[in-house]
Amino acid sequence: MQDTLIADADRLLASVSAARAELGRVIFGQAEVVEQTLVALLAGGHALLVGVPGLGKTLLVETLGTVLGLDRKRVQFTPDLMPADITGSEVLEEGEGGRRGFRFVPGPIFCQLLMADEINRASPRTQSALLQAMQERRVAVGGVDHPLPAPFHVLATQNPIEQEGTYPLPEAQLDRFLLQVQIGYPDAADERAMLLATTGANAAVARPVLTADDLTRAQALVRMIPVGEQVVDSILALVRGARPETAEDEGVRRHVAWGPGPRAAQSLMLAARARALLGGRLSPSLDDVAALAQPVMRHRMALGFSARAEGVSLPSVIDTLVARLG
Repeated sequence: MQDTLIADADRLLASVSAARAELGRVIFGQAEVVEQTLVALLAGGHALLVGVPGLGKTLLVETLGTVLGLDRKRVQFTPDLMPADITGSEVLEEGEGGRRGFRFVPGPIFCQLLMADEINRASPRTQSALLQAMQERRVAVGGVDHPLPAPFHVLATQNPIEQEGTYPLPEAQLDRFLLQVQIGYPDAADERAMLLATTGANAAVARPVLTADDLTRAQALVRMIPVGEQVVDSILALVRGARPETAEDEGVRRHVAWGPGPRAAQSLMLAARARALLGGRLSPSLDDVAALAQPVMRHRMALGFSARAEGVSLPSVIDTLVARLG
């Protein structure tokens, strides 16, 4: 069993390494963003990409779809977008003999990689159309369940600076995202390379490296990776320590309004396994937990009034908890 796991992991690592190299030909200066997004997909989850315009969020999703061989679709979220525009709807048709009946017309959500662009621009009613799909991989229309293709992933984008005309994502929906990936500006060298590579006559175009079946097998392999007791205890300590009700830290009890639920621990466990596999290791370490604490927990917590009054930030609270893991 162990030999089979090692052999499968070696094959997967070679394929994923080739996929990362292909992504690197198109995406410049976002190595950590690419890694975290791949971790989310390998763990079988969804990711919320947060960054100002022009940082390549759309390009990243499109390139991932090509490189991973996934059927991808894009929905531009706007205030007038309706739930049926995403999930699909039933239309009345007249068949042979004049008999009428309803036929389900699938919406763009019936794909393997859905890009929800500027997700916070749609109304809460429309945002909630993704809730069932993200958790259960199916949608209910007209009282009938329709399963989604496998694998199914949502990569949503959000602009953090232009908030006029936007709707905050409900906490229940935020919790469905395995990771919240913060996208920052590239450094000078990467921005120079991007400038030269993207303004010439021959811009790089991504090529398929994996298939949807390859990704499904990788996700199954991630769940087979063993996790040591120390890592399990650290994940539980980190998540439970971030809740005011169970925290030992006085600062958490005073500053945090509400903390992460059990899904945060599940997400951190799966993400740590996926990150270990990306690094060529067959077991996650405390370094994996520490590296993923911010993207797993920052959208599952909220600070209270006292924290804002004292200038305490959410990343600093999480960093303090991580530092105590040892």
